[in-house]
Amino acid sequence: MALTIDLSGRVAVVTGGTRGVGAGITAALLDAGAQVIACARRPPDRTPEAAGRTARYVELDLRDADAVGAFFRRVRAEYGRLDVLVNNAGGTPYRLLADSAPQQAARVVELNLITPLTASLAARAVMADQESGGSIIMIGSVSGTRPSPGTAAYGAAKAGLDSLARSMAVEWAPKIRVNTLTLGMVRTELSHLHYGDEAGIAAVGRTVPLARLAAPTEVGEACAFLASDLAGYVSGASLLVHGGGERPAFLDASTADTRGGAGAASAAPAFPPHPPPPTATSK
Repeated sequence: MALTIDLSGRVAVVTGGTRGVGAGITAALLDAGAQVIACARRPPDRTPEAAGRTARYVELDLRDADAVGAFFRRVRAEYGRLDVLVNNAGGTPYRLLADSAPQQAARVVELNLITPLTASLAARAVMADQESGGSIIMIGSVSGTRPSPGTAAYGAAKAGLDSLARSMAVEWAPKIRVNTLTLGMVRTELSHLHYGDEAGIAAVGRTVPLARLAAPTEVGEACAFLASDLAGYVSGASLLVHGGGERPAFLDASTADTRGGAGAASAAPAFPPHPPPPTATSK
């Protein structure tokens, strides 16, 4: 029997679901058959679409708890159900802690930890009343699993988000499954702001074992899996979507031949050659 991800008839909300990673998630859920409401503070230039269907955009400031509660009540009133919540909205500017005001760090933590908690609580109020329950997916980051210089408050918030998801998975079982996607680097329409031109993006990609950055749709496909019945026994998990992780720095600093010998003049290449990566686009 072929395994297929079928979300037909299900209703999904994707926060920050109109650009970048969020647009890839929205497109993947649409492609799997779900009705998708993408909420964000600003309207998109183009609403994500896939499989001949278009997501619905709703303006929402996730920092406004009253507005968030009203939004999810509206979803229940208009659609009769809520099956999936993807807490994707988040982000941070690059700023060293010594150059940050406490208020700036607090805003980063609010956006990346408190607002997913607020949305999840509001979503639970809908899902808990359904016989079928629901699935909540947190979009985490490898920044929450290792030192994150320049984005320390963001990394701390993402670490807290993973812990929050594990506790929710226990408290809200068995009706609601809660999982985290822990992302590495993803190529979006804003990648040039972080990594520079195409040469810079390719150079950064070569630091990843799979030799490229992820495409937003690849994140979306992982979300669709976690939202589906194929992941019906998966809860409290953190799925790493990082292309194999990061090469330990000491391997490149060592004078030993990391391919098996000792005393080589230089370290082994980061990774063997790979085919050119696919071009990732945002929908």
